[in-house]
Amino acid sequence: MNPRHVNHTFPAVIDSECRTLILGSVPSVKSIEQGFYYMHPQNRFWKVLSNLFHIDFLTMSINERKTELLARHIALYDSVEECDIMGSADSKIEGVIPADIGKLIKESKITRIFCNGKASYKYFAKYNPEYLHFVSILPSTSPANASYSLDRLIEEWKVILC
Repeated sequence: MNPRHVNHTFPAVIDSECRTLILGSVPSVKSIEQGFYYMHPQNRFWKVLSNLFHIDFLTMSINERKTELLARHIALYDSVEECDIMGSADSKIEGVIPADIGKLIKESKITRIFCNGKASYKYFAKYNPEYLHFVSILPSTSPANASYSLDRLIEEWKVILC
């Protein structure tokens, strides 16, 4: 299997009022196919948010998901803008071109950043050390993170509500 080249093909979910930024690492194959974040059916991101906000993100269209996130002042993007990757495995990322997180922060009211997993944090920290004072790592919602049950993820992710 050859690595696929990923060039982030869909924009950040963000507006000038966003206060919280949630960063993934790089879009999965399914996310790129569908043009939006966390679209692999086994990824638990939307299940976690559905539980935290008491709305059903899973049945919403992409535009409805964007609207609901922005209504809660939550932005979404990824730490990596471009890279080569084998499949969707974060451990197989090479040739990273980082996302311009500074631009997102400057064009919003973001004061909190949550990295969805260690790979997101690794690339964020490497290329954005000036923002480490307001970043936290949350356990990945990826199906590869089998050590976390859905209930345990929900408990850990409650911090985004504060």
